[in-house]
Amino acid sequence: MSKTKTYRSSFILLTTLFFLWGFITVLVDSLIPRLRELFTLTYFQAGLVQFAFFGAYFVLSIPASYVLSKIGYKYGIVLGLMTMALGCALFYPAASFREFGLFLAAYFTLAAGMTILQVAANPFVAVLGSEDGASSRLNLSQAFNSLGTAIAPAVGALFILSDKIKTREEIEILSPAIKETYLLNEASAVQKPFLWLAIFIVFMAVTFVFIKLPTLINQKSIGTYFDALKHKNLLLGVLGIFFYVGAEVAIGSYLVNYFLESDMASLIKENNFMSHIASLFLNSGLAETENKALVGVFVTFYWSGAMIGRFIGSYLTRIFNPAKVLAVFACFAILLIITSIITSGLWSMWSILAVGLFNSIMFPTIFTLALSGLGALKPKASGLLCTAIVGGALIPPTFGYLIDYSGFKYAFILIILCYTFILAYGLLNRSKKLL
Repeated sequence: MSKTKTYRSSFILLTTLFFLWGFITVLVDSLIPRLRELFTLTYFQAGLVQFAFFGAYFVLSIPASYVLSKIGYKYGIVLGLMTMALGCALFYPAASFREFGLFLAAYFTLAAGMTILQVAANPFVAVLGSEDGASSRLNLSQAFNSLGTAIAPAVGALFILSDKIKTREEIEILSPAIKETYLLNEASAVQKPFLWLAIFIVFMAVTFVFIKLPTLINQKSIGTYFDALKHKNLLLGVLGIFFYVGAEVAIGSYLVNYFLESDMASLIKENNFMSHIASLFLNSGLAETENKALVGVFVTFYWSGAMIGRFIGSYLTRIFNPAKVLAVFACFAILLIITSIITSGLWSMWSILAVGLFNSIMFPTIFTLALSGLGALKPKASGLLCTAIVGGALIPPTFGYLIDYSGFKYAFILIILCYTFILAYGLLNRSKKLL
């Protein structure tokens, strides 16, 4: 079999993996409403769930890259899948005993598996072929990851959340016997999907053990993380990932609040086109729908834009300099945020939603630009880049603090600064000043 054919087959397999882990990640989110009632979580505890997810990236990315440098990309993927399967399996006892600490441990373990996969799979796709086509390949794989995240909510709503979930207040008024029966049924509803997920992920891991993938790593390489960080392009790429993930998550996390504060719900109800879009997603009429749910419908367009943009970006980064495409997309993101700040009504709404489209290519393009020319240091560089995903845990609360202190219009300056850094990174790479 020719090297080109081997690389193509490996790319297809890895892209399938990207789709599946995106699908599983969001499918787990569909179970959170059941878990919140099962454990009767406070807002603080609910916040710990997100902290556990991003904490795994921060704590384990560098250790994962070290392990990867010893066992190779293929077995790094297998290790990541088996760790995810263990995390899913731990949800079974967590639901049985209704222990929140055990649930957090299960969720952290699941996120740890995803971290290992990120560290292994992203650079593997990047090196499956020419370095010039690395951004295009990773954008295409990430596009299928986004496709998985787009499909999963519908599957979760259909098979996991199809029955009515009682609120905490409704549970409290139940008699002890009925309450216990209800919680046991809810525990079962959580356990079965996670158990099936664990079995399926183990099947995937076993499949990858027997699949022949090209060996693309020198397992005897000796570089250190400090050696990797001596490359200015990588160091700034790590900051680029930090600012990108932080900005993307910050916007997505506060969009509903931003729209409510701008009274977008009233505008949606008054506009025939917008109200028609909303009605496609809602079971009840607009008049009966809470404003939060109504504006929340349109947040879907922000995240869906990432999927569409990555398919487009895969083509653009193949025919144009990826660094130039990154700079142009960052520039558009900045202009759209400024437009949202200085306008009102539907112009303000759609301009901030459109930022999702231009977020699309940033992670895979920054990732591949930062790995450029690093050779055997790529596993360690990948660990450093994935550690920077912790930006999603640090920038959103900072953005929230600024909103409390000065309002959305001024708080968005922080997000503009994040994209300005990415713009500069793209321009410096385009001019080869970092290489």
